Amino acid sequence: MEESFIQNVLRFYGESGSLSTGNLENFLRLITSRRAPSVDADANPLKNTECSSLLELLSAFGLSNASAVSLNDLEMMCPAILSQVLLPACPYTSPSNRNDSSLLPDHKVWGYGFLAVTVINLAALLGLFLVPLTKKTYFPKVLTFFIALAIGTLFSNAVLQLIPEALGLDPKDDNYVLNVVGIFGGFYILFFTERVLKMVLKADPELGHSHFPPLQSADVTITTFSNDAVINNISGDIITNNTNHEMNSINEKSNNPSESPAVEQNACVLLTCRWLKGDGMSNIKTVAWMITVSDAVHNFIDGLAIGASFTLSLLTGFSTSIAIFCEEFPHELGDFVILLNSGMSVGQTACFNLLSAMCCYLGLALGILLGRSFAPNAIFAIAGGMFLYISLADMFPEMNSIMASHTKGYRDRVVFFLIQNAGLLTGFTVILLITLFAGDINLG
Repeated sequence: MEESFIQNVLRFYGESGSLSTGNLENFLRLITSRRAPSVDADANPLKNTECSSLLELLSAFGLSNASAVSLNDLEMMCPAILSQVLLPACPYTSPSNRNDSSLLPDHKVWGYGFLAVTVINLAALLGLFLVPLTKKTYFPKVLTFFIALAIGTLFSNAVLQLIPEALGLDPKDDNYVLNVVGIFGGFYILFFTERVLKMVLKADPELGHSHFPPLQSADVTITTFSNDAVINNISGDIITNNTNHEMNSINEKSNNPSESPAVEQNACVLLTCRWLKGDGMSNIKTVAWMITVSDAVHNFIDGLAIGASFTLSLLTGFSTSIAIFCEEFPHELGDFVILLNSGMSVGQTACFNLLSAMCCYLGLALGILLGRSFAPNAIFAIAGGMFLYISLADMFPEMNSIMASHTKGYRDRVVFFLIQNAGLLTGFTVILLITLFAGDINLG
């Protein structure tokens, strides 16, 4: 008889014999809102007792990482759930202050997720159209802004959203956002002070690794594409990449014309990848395949983060997507030029960039499925660590290296410094505003 009452709860709120944490929140709101007026009276001996959050209730019964509770779990938790009715501090509110509308229906999660990934994957083709712009004098400044923007968005998305979600924290509780602003403030003050001192003392910045070191000459011919766009005989400077794991392979230039990057003679069709056949593949350097595989893994993890974020809320999904897009823009441009200088033709480079970008869709699907079926804390933790590493250990030295390679005087250093500041502060501010006003913005 006891089990039949609890089974009624599962029949109303549950699915497949279990109750998701989201529906458990709804159940808590329901039972705490239907209480007697005497509960709020001053004579209530429990008036100073805090209302436990769902996370605290689950943790008390060893279920902190559970995304659903079983019949036995619910039976064990019933006394704690019923005690919530007697607490004036309730009705229950979610730790993240979510309302029911913040949890998107499945079709919207998939729709917004695919839209975000599609927009991000367009960055894989940006390098194709921006190669002619690499000769322009303003290009390093534009690239610096986007790299700084990526640093700001990746860092803030990691510390303001992904990491607190992984730890089960509410960014709006316990002055968490204020503390994170303090963390960014410490980082920014040190960056600002170091850069000003180097300019005042006229110290040469340390040369670090960069996707975009000093210009090297290369000849590239781009032929007709499937969309009939024709760019002929682009001959000029192409910025190359000499990151730690790629520098030796890419800087090995040969005077033998047979070792120069292959030039596609016929019109290329991006969707067929017919460059996979022929002797030209044997002339492609190993570094090109290393970059393609590493990009595929990177894009897969990006998709995981996007999928899990959209299952949490629409704004969390969009903020994660914004951070990834800002990072992908300079990253894919650098990869495009590296692949060209590794022996690939323009068509082959575009094809393999697109193939690696497709892995983002696989990650998106898995992220949504895991986010709906299991607690996505592990995905947020991995993505948060990855975002911190990319922003601080990879892109930050790259930004400084571009400044060191393209500044000839004090005025140039000041201009690059202002551009860096604009990108960093813009990126951090965008994600900060999304975090602060997430509950007041309705995009769905």
